[in-house]
Amino acid sequence: MAQVQAGIAFQRRKRKFGAFSIINGLFFLLVCFIILIPIWKVLVDSFDLTTGYGMKLWPERFGLAGYISVFTNPTLYKPLMNSILTTVGGTFFGLMLSTLGAYVLIQFDMPGRNFLAGALLFTMIFEGGMIPSYIVMRNLGLTNSLWGVILLPAINVYNLVLMRNFFEGIPVSLFESATLDGCTPMQTFLRIVLPLSKAALASIGLMFAVAYWNDYTNYKLYITKETMYNFQMKLRSIMMGSDLPQAIGGATENTVQNAAVIVAILPFMILYPFLQKYFVKGINIGAVKE
Repeated sequence: MAQVQAGIAFQRRKRKFGAFSIINGLFFLLVCFIILIPIWKVLVDSFDLTTGYGMKLWPERFGLAGYISVFTNPTLYKPLMNSILTTVGGTFFGLMLSTLGAYVLIQFDMPGRNFLAGALLFTMIFEGGMIPSYIVMRNLGLTNSLWGVILLPAINVYNLVLMRNFFEGIPVSLFESATLDGCTPMQTFLRIVLPLSKAALASIGLMFAVAYWNDYTNYKLYITKETMYNFQMKLRSIMMGSDLPQAIGGATENTVQNAAVIVAILPFMILYPFLQKYFVKGINIGAVKE
């Protein structure tokens, strides 16, 4: 019997590591290698203090002057702080609006709940357009203000619907138990719903943070003061060569440009490994109903 079970296990492993799995693995390794080539070039050039161009495996003259130029130069420090401020504040407001809005939409005894949900879904298909949005933002006094680029992306119906779907998967018995224990709706939200929603909060919060950190369009439309530009706006000017900061410590223009690119992509390269398990769970938000 043991030999039969061992044979069955061997056959399963053989099928698991068949030709398709090997080819599939090699294909994805090739794709990863192709993706890593430009990232590696930018990383090497950000540490290379020479003026040469082209593909290099290692810096010819290693130095941190490029990164020092990015973090100490006032023309880059201010946009970097603006990006950090809007990313943190916008993610907070985005999660607050999404969670509170989703919690309202799962109140099945609330009058007009279906109409409100339909009105929100309608905005995912139809919108006023760029010019009406700009007129509304201007009339509200949100142009040339960081509040404009924080509050506008925070109202995201797609993330709200994802959060609502996740809340609907929470057993109704938990809400009933909280009500019997004397919890108000807000206490139920804070003590029951949010602690059970870590995966959804992490995945949707990550999507908000990435959107705010990489935001370029809203700054281009609603911000005209250069002192309020974020890092992405400044990075474009650097790459176009129209607003290159002064290089210090022996850094070249190419070194500063590549160091700025690494600074722009580094935060989420660090965050993704720690949030990956929550992000994978969040992909399936609302996909399975019990």
